[in-house]
Amino acid sequence: MAADLLFELGCEELPPHLLQPLAQSLQQQIESALQEAGIPFSSSQTFATPRRLALRIHDLASEQPDQAIERRGPAVAAAFKDGQPTKAAQGFAASCGVTVDQLEQLETDKGSWLVYRSLQAGQSTASLLPELLSQAIHQLPVPKRMRWGATRQEFSRPVHWLVLLHGEQVVPMSLFGLQAGAITYGHRFHAPQAITLSSPAHYEAQLEAAHVIASFDRRREMIRTQVLAQAEQHQGEAVIDPDLLDEVTGLVEWPVALTGSFDEGFLAVPDACLISSMKANQKYFHLIDEEGKLLPRFITISNIDSQNPSLVILGNERVIRPRLADAAFFFETDKKTPLAHRAAGLEKVVFQQQLGTLADKTRRVRALALHIAQRIGADADHVARAAELSKCDLNTEMVLEFPELQGLMGEAYALHDGENPEVCRALREQYLPRNASDALPATLAGICLALADRLDTLTGIFGIGQKPSGVKDPFALRRATLGVLHILVHKQLDLDLKELIQLALAQHQNLPQADQVEQSLLDYMLDRFRAWYQAQGLATELFLAVRQRGVTHPYDFDRRVQAVASFSERAEASALAAANKRVSNILSKQASELDIHSLQINNALLTEAAEITLAEQIAIKQIEVAPSYAKGDYQAALNLLASLREPVDQFFDQVMVMAEDPALRQNRLALLAALQNLFLHTADIAQLQG
Repeated sequence: MAADLLFELGCEELPPHLLQPLAQSLQQQIESALQEAGIPFSSSQTFATPRRLALRIHDLASEQPDQAIERRGPAVAAAFKDGQPTKAAQGFAASCGVTVDQLEQLETDKGSWLVYRSLQAGQSTASLLPELLSQAIHQLPVPKRMRWGATRQEFSRPVHWLVLLHGEQVVPMSLFGLQAGAITYGHRFHAPQAITLSSPAHYEAQLEAAHVIASFDRRREMIRTQVLAQAEQHQGEAVIDPDLLDEVTGLVEWPVALTGSFDEGFLAVPDACLISSMKANQKYFHLIDEEGKLLPRFITISNIDSQNPSLVILGNERVIRPRLADAAFFFETDKKTPLAHRAAGLEKVVFQQQLGTLADKTRRVRALALHIAQRIGADADHVARAAELSKCDLNTEMVLEFPELQGLMGEAYALHDGENPEVCRALREQYLPRNASDALPATLAGICLALADRLDTLTGIFGIGQKPSGVKDPFALRRATLGVLHILVHKQLDLDLKELIQLALAQHQNLPQADQVEQSLLDYMLDRFRAWYQAQGLATELFLAVRQRGVTHPYDFDRRVQAVASFSERAEASALAAANKRVSNILSKQASELDIHSLQINNALLTEAAEITLAEQIAIKQIEVAPSYAKGDYQAALNLLASLREPVDQFFDQVMVMAEDPALRQNRLALLAALQNLFLHTADIAQLQG
């Protein structure tokens, strides 16, 4: 028999950012536990609201299937001597709870063995669930646990009810001092009375009747739809930040979108300030017009269906007004002090205890940014000025109140001060990209600043021995690394990462581990490409094929990987990769006796037709691919080399490489080395064979 199972944990309001991670973890933990216990089910579905975490398991069997047990004992040869069971046989039988004559024999290609076979009856699901669910709950990723009442158990918030239904039957279970039942509760205000659940299948419908949308995904879509409808009704376009949408979804059980407004006078303040205040403090969605300008309206998501929504709107308008007034006050106050005058204050702000103040970091970034500017043709004066002003907005009232506005306010205040437009824009662009999908710096000054700032942090933190370990990355060095790689690759800047690290290191004073940083950081940064390409759906072997070559120019690195990825889809790729692996194995075995790279092909020693043909084709390809390699067109080069498949296959089919004659053998090794080098100009395609 199989039936749906419903498990619900009823809590006080959970932190909104935890709802999805907790629900997903609960699903994974319980599914894994059921699979490990061998209890069949078809699928599962999560539910998460501020006051509940729930999981419905579809078609969960009422008991484990019977399990065939087989234990292998000693070999028959060791189990009997002169026809009598040995101590080994007797000990094995005793451990199985049977006599020797009740054991069976198993015949294999390696001999005969004593074996014990039995059928273990499956346990009921109801008897297994309490322990299984308890372990799953206690393994949830709750960052801060709390105790309540007299219980010693801990969870993110106090737990007030527990539901465990298998079909229509309550499964006895105790957790957090509560006994499982079929009682849940609806909306705190609209339907606070107890609800007796009839079955797992009716869970969502019964809660919806009590003003609770249990599905997180459905609630989020309802909010999105309502926000868009409200925006259209008020002749605007709603800007829906996915993170804000998730957070608001985690705050309500019965979403109702309402539109409020604020004084148009606040629009004199930069949009980013107003938007940050609305999002961070009030969780509002802002509206823009057709030209992308901020409208004096906001959309709030209420958790109640008020009979008088105008009062709810009025209350929100009263709350947002002082918030926006604060932003306006900070903006007007900050403008009274030119941005450049705030540089002196950076001498008192510590960046990192061992790496000095923000003023120290500014000086290092300026020097490094100027080196980069020289290499990419940026205006040195613009880059120097942008670097000098880069951290000044961290001393403003606005950024102290809203840290997420760093850079944005630097640009706004610099524009107010009459700084060069490219300098102003660079102050904002130094923080781009913030993530993999974010925009990149558009100005050359912004590129120089963004690279220099990240490289200064990376070399400094590595230099004091605090590089990331495991999941710990307090200085966001992974994100900084990906930012550098994205800029270099997507802006097509053929800069040497090794040289950039050396330049960044030269700006630091007295780094405890300076001598270890260059190679360690270079490896760390280039190895980030592995996850980068995995996210693109490219096989790890493609990354390894290029990584093996020691390429330190990220833009060049990416071009090679993309070329190998394209080549790998050709029909000839597998055979040529296998041949290159074979060549690599042969040459590596001879490396201790010969300087492989100094070997020259002697055409006079080419005797077999297959090796003559291969030598001729290699000579032709060396000439053909030279222009492609000269301009970094690796894909064109590999496409030209694809035609070597047939002569290479014939060579290995018809020619003995390790000939007895030392001269012939060495000449054939030289031929293989030349073949390998043709491909190594792009990558070690032998890696494609794993």
